[in-house]
Amino acid sequence: MAITLRPEHEQRFLDAMRAGGFESADDAMDTALEMLRSQSEWLLENRAAIDSKIQQGINELDRGEGIPEKELDNYLAKLREAER
Repeated sequence: MAITLRPEHEQRFLDAMRAGGFESADDAMDTALEMLRSQSEWLLENRAAIDSKIQQGINELDRGEGIPEKELDNYLAKLREAER
């Protein structure tokens, strides 16, 4: 099977290949596909917990416990700063 990449995807792939120190495109593709499989598997295994957390957030917003939109950017910036 031959796969044609758009130029921007090809460049991203080549950049990732160089950054990852892969010896060949096949090695890089194997790793990319394994990561995709692993991520998909994790999402399927954790779907109930993820859905539960989303519902919890929706319920909190419905109760008015959310952060007003005009304050959200500052709140997120403080969280990012605290992580550093």
